[in-house]
Amino acid sequence: MTDGQAQDISALESDADVQAAQELVHARESILGEVGKVIVGQQEVIEQLLVALFARGHCLFVGVPGLAKTLLVRTLAEVLDLQFSRIQFTPDLMPSDITGTEVIQQERATGERRLQFVPGPIFANVLLADEINRTPPKTQSALLQAMQEYQVTAGGRTLPLDPPFFVLATQNPIEQEGTYPLPEAQLDRFMLSVYLDYPSEDEEQRIVETTTSGYTPELQHVLSGEDIIRLQEVVRRVPLAPTVLAYGVRLARATRPEDASAPDFIEEWVRWGAGPRASQCFALGGKVRALMRGRYAVSRDDIRAVALPALRHRIILSFSAEADGVTQPDIITRLLDVVPED
Repeated sequence: MTDGQAQDISALESDADVQAAQELVHARESILGEVGKVIVGQQEVIEQLLVALFARGHCLFVGVPGLAKTLLVRTLAEVLDLQFSRIQFTPDLMPSDITGTEVIQQERATGERRLQFVPGPIFANVLLADEINRTPPKTQSALLQAMQEYQVTAGGRTLPLDPPFFVLATQNPIEQEGTYPLPEAQLDRFMLSVYLDYPSEDEEQRIVETTTSGYTPELQHVLSGEDIIRLQEVVRRVPLAPTVLAYGVRLARATRPEDASAPDFIEEWVRWGAGPRASQCFALGGKVRALMRGRYAVSRDDIRAVALPALRHRIILSFSAEADGVTQPDIITRLLDVVPED
């Protein structure tokens, strides 16, 4: 850690927060190292997952088949010593297959029958919703309450989910036949939309070498669930300068065609812009990113760094944009160039 990092962290209000902030710096490095034993490259993707995790958010994973999305999530859960659960979303999946259901159980001694709730796979710390767009909206919505309120209503009862609770939903961008696109309201529940790209040539050579040999890495636990909850609380206590907060809000509002601050290209290419959750994601994502780099002061660069994954799924393109071949990343890149920082 540099002297500048130590000086930033020393601004924390308590010795416990100082220690926790330093722990987050080391945890980031250790997690990247441990996950890197299994996953080649994708450091930016892993870091975006950590930003969402420590900000108590959820991630939407988008990538073509074969990029180790499931392996990455499973490895991250193991390194963090969290309970992992995977649901393969299919057209015939029912909400009860996710939340759980009541079954009739008979006592052997008395012969008495009674209803007993059997928890579903959602009762885990890290939930991988694989190919979430392959199941109907009724089943997709079974995740909404859990993602927002950290509880599940099933069998006439509302049951809490054990924290930390982290949902990662995957989508395949190249196969749209037989899929059910997520409604905008559900997309908005995901803090970040994380895109996995193809590896470089060198990385692909390393992938083939390690996966076709007897290489079996031993992973070390870096954090526990209690550690993560404690660090999530520290993130919330990080102050946000009014000028930085205002920049994040200004950036989110600039995506709305009806807003007076929206540039001309937003009015032409965007049908619906990002809501207040985007501003919240900027603030929390910026705090986590600053802490992971040993800084207790959130900068505009931290906001800009989370802008793409925070806005990509919250901007609905107009017909003109689709006709012109304009994408959400194109619009976000232009926004970052034109929205004033002061």
